[in-house]
Amino acid sequence: MYPNLLARQFKAEAPNQKWVIDITYLPFQNQFLYLSAIQDLYNNEVVAYHISERNDLKLVLDTLDKAKRKRNVTGTMIHSDQGFQYTSRSYNRRIEQWGMVGSHSRKGNCLDNACIESFFSHLKTEKLYMDKCTSMDELHQAIGQYITFYNSERFQKKLGYLSPIEYREKMDA
Repeated sequence: MYPNLLARQFKAEAPNQKWVIDITYLPFQNQFLYLSAIQDLYNNEVVAYHISERNDLKLVLDTLDKAKRKRNVTGTMIHSDQGFQYTSRSYNRRIEQWGMVGSHSRKGNCLDNACIESFFSHLKTEKLYMDKCTSMDELHQAIGQYITFYNSERFQKKLGYLSPIEYREKMDA
């Protein structure tokens, strides 16, 4: 267990300074799929995601691996709830080996991870509840399309009405 280092300070001064990670359930036909995502609090960009039929440790580790392939993670704070995946030895060993700093929400307090919960809500209300997917492939495609849209086109007031990628590129210039 890590202390709550994020402490609801959802603003980051630079990319890869503060990330949040979580899992959401996606009802599909007579089952659930699980979406794990990592969001950078600098610009709310979804850095990596992974979809699985199982809510297990592998889902989270696969998401972490995707994020590490895209970004320099050394020194990045990664904040999560206290789910079994995020308190496991494998998860903790991996983030420590990569030089990341772990942070956990207080027990049973979803507001401590409000940013990624908000992203999941947008995904569901703006895409998944509107588009009734009839196959697993369609659902995977819809999620990928929405995340691309969210990162590159969906403007956010807190980012000066820019999309996450536009904001990052403007600040890099």
